[in-house]
Amino acid sequence: MPPILDLILLIDDDDTTNYVNKRLLTRLNVAREIKVLTNGEEAIQYLQNVSNGNGEINPDLIFLDIKMPVMDGFSFLEAYDEHKLGSNGQVIILMLTSSASFYDLERLKNYKKVKKHISKALTDADVREILQEYF
Repeated sequence: MPPILDLILLIDDDDTTNYVNKRLLTRLNVAREIKVLTNGEEAIQYLQNVSNGNGEINPDLIFLDIKMPVMDGFSFLEAYDEHKLGSNGQVIILMLTSSASFYDLERLKNYKKVKKHISKALTDADVREILQEYF
């Protein structure tokens, strides 16, 4: 089966999580490309390049960690809104976290672009459910 998506962004500072998730997504042949970025600032720069027409591919799906150095997931979401990135509304953002506190989950409700949160690491069932629900 050909890939359903053009690009998935994995935004997470944990190398092991990125390796496991990228390997799973590659094995399932979900996207033509899977790009790993290690903090929100790198992701904002990438997405600004997309919006400036610098030849980068717009992601279909973003998996975003909450707790990262440099720029965490919440700061990324603030910058994402502030710079009006993804304003076409076609990017699906899912929070991928290992330690979602009640406070974090409540705070996520303020971000309409975030569709849901998923516990690390992704599973086959998670990926199938995401594809079925959003694509």
